[in-house]
Amino acid sequence: MMLSSSNLSRRRLLKQTFAFSASAMLGRSVMGQADALVPVAPGEHLLMIGDWGAKETKGQEAVASGMKKFLDEQKIKPGAMFLLGDNFYGSMKGGVKSERWKVQFSEMYPRSHFDCRCYAVLGNHDYGDDPKRSLEAQLGYAKENPGTRWTMPSKRYAFDYPTVNPLMRVVAVDSNWRDMKPEEIAEQNQWLEDELKRARSTPWVVVMGHHPLYSNGQHGDSEALIDAWGPLFEEHRVDFYFCGHDHDLQHMEFEGLKTSFVLSGGGGARVRELRKVRSGHYAKSVYGFTHLHVTAESFSVQHVDANRNRLHAFSKTLDGVVTIV
Repeated sequence: MMLSSSNLSRRRLLKQTFAFSASAMLGRSVMGQADALVPVAPGEHLLMIGDWGAKETKGQEAVASGMKKFLDEQKIKPGAMFLLGDNFYGSMKGGVKSERWKVQFSEMYPRSHFDCRCYAVLGNHDYGDDPKRSLEAQLGYAKENPGTRWTMPSKRYAFDYPTVNPLMRVVAVDSNWRDMKPEEIAEQNQWLEDELKRARSTPWVVVMGHHPLYSNGQHGDSEALIDAWGPLFEEHRVDFYFCGHDHDLQHMEFEGLKTSFVLSGGGGARVRELRKVRSGHYAKSVYGFTHLHVTAESFSVQHVDANRNRLHAFSKTLDGVVTIV
């Protein structure tokens, strides 16, 4: 559900407490290959894409190729990938044995470059296009294929990353409320609250789902998610919410809110025009991916397009200070 214009006062932009470049404010690309943010400190490198599994694979191929070249140039071995939903558009004929697993997952993101767990959440197309076969396949694929990198143990789950000396607690949620019964929504909301109430044992807490709370893309904001999850994020100091759904790349901060909102939906499906950019630091309609670099003291995020141009980057410290790079 979108916010009406009468509600926009609640969406005040974060004041100038950040180092904030003019180019980032205007949503312009910082051109040049993605070597401007080369993490040198110890830490973990991860990649993130959403809306990647379109029936037409040209966009997905371009982003996957860009990620491989980026990893080679930066000499990075990712420790994990976050797959933010709309993993398979259209028919999933064959279910767990569908040829699409090979074409659009295992060969598209080969172990030579992506030798890591791929943590996935469900998107609306995973429900709506071929729900029985697609849902069952995504939830059951790992059981049928021991040793796969695909990781979706259930519709919602939580894990520490990495497993040894973890730096973040990640809570993966199912944001597809239109496809859920009211009791399922209530059950998940209680589960989310319980997960966030757990004693904090990692420097960072991340929630990831498919649908955004806030977005400058065509789908706009979700009033329902803002009302249900926003207070939980604040109360339990969620550092980041990662999502897709809109086919673009975004970063939003709001005055008084602890959570940074990062949208990475340029993984392969046809990109869409943005709405008027009115509520955040960065938004661009482009094919691309997101690179994360995490240490015990800082969490860096950069959006990179399929040609490895760094579009937007920022870092966040444990005290909540965000700096646009």
